[in-house]
Amino acid sequence: MLSQFAERACGGRDRIFTPLVVLKAFLFQVLSQDGSCKHAVARVLSERLQSGQSANSINTGPYCKARQRLPRAPLENAVRESGQTLHQRAPSAWGWRGHRVVLADGTTALMPDTLDNQREFPQQGNQQPGLGFPIVRIVALISLGAGAVLDYALGPYQGKGSGESSLFSTLLHTLQPGDLLLADRYYCTYAIMALLVHHGVQGLFQKHAQRKPHWHRGERLGAKDHLIKWAKPPRKPVWMSAQDYLKLPPTLTIRELAVNGIVYVTTLSNPKRYPRRALAEHYRSRWTIELDLRSIKTDMAMERLRCKSPERVRKEIAAHLLAYNLVRANLNRAAQCFEKIPRQLSFKSALQLLNNAASQLLLLSGKALQAFATALLQAMALSPIGRQKRLPQPRAVKRRP
Repeated sequence: MLSQFAERACGGRDRIFTPLVVLKAFLFQVLSQDGSCKHAVARVLSERLQSGQSANSINTGPYCKARQRLPRAPLENAVRESGQTLHQRAPSAWGWRGHRVVLADGTTALMPDTLDNQREFPQQGNQQPGLGFPIVRIVALISLGAGAVLDYALGPYQGKGSGESSLFSTLLHTLQPGDLLLADRYYCTYAIMALLVHHGVQGLFQKHAQRKPHWHRGERLGAKDHLIKWAKPPRKPVWMSAQDYLKLPPTLTIRELAVNGIVYVTTLSNPKRYPRRALAEHYRSRWTIELDLRSIKTDMAMERLRCKSPERVRKEIAAHLLAYNLVRANLNRAAQCFEKIPRQLSFKSALQLLNNAASQLLLLSGKALQAFATALLQAMALSPIGRQKRLPQPRAVKRRP
């Protein structure tokens, strides 16, 4: 994938910071705890010295200019191609009852307070000018089995067409027939459900708080489990055109069910193949995307971006997500080699192992490299997600300013 990126991106005169070198340095930069351009340039210097080439300057200017020339479209496409490849190649055992499960959710990230960033991604409206930071909204689709980012959309935090539903509507084409979408109750709307049915995609959500269940209506499937028809609301969502909204069916048959007082909505209508308690148990997997987004923002330090222009901010986000997919690819390979489930392995441990092993990989070749890579994958497979053993503690802030 990286060589294809280099072929598409390179051009012009020969220089130290070729597109492939810049991309590798960019990925090392977002994976490292330091995250600075100085660290990326030092990595390039180390690689050149170990391969017998002349030393480059440790000045960050040439690298920053080369990173600015790096095209954004191939970088974003690499995120989608890597994620969808991992999703499609995931063994059926990583799915759920014959479905490839996809998770959807949104998050935000802050960036430096510059005029360009404020113009593209304004700060929150309740903050005084000069006291807030530009904020970007990110909606992502993540594979439950492979853990990779399949697709994502960016937008401002507030304003018309900037909500999670609006951004999610641009990602619907990524979902394939046979996929099962898990999302929170915010996505449980008539328009989204109708579009999922139209594309042959199944969905499972908690029911929106504004919709009250009427168990005495519809076709009864069991205790607090029935099929019911939803009528199309008179008003269209802001993210859909009037022509597209007219194409939606006037009614939609949906399954509603309740377990332990929680009401769920799904398009999986067969109660024998999909018992209500099995659906409720599987819906708990939706929380996994919250942990994935936390890993990207906290472990990979994407919560506070560094770039000072919107175009470079978009590249920085794409680089973070591509690096995340590459770590997930190694976790998936480790899981397959040692008969594990990727979701049972620690992402943070894999990230630490790859960061510490990167310099060693440059010095090895042949059988030594193969043996080192096998040992690295085995170490990933032997790093399960930690379980909290101590009793829950009361919330308290012990370290104060």
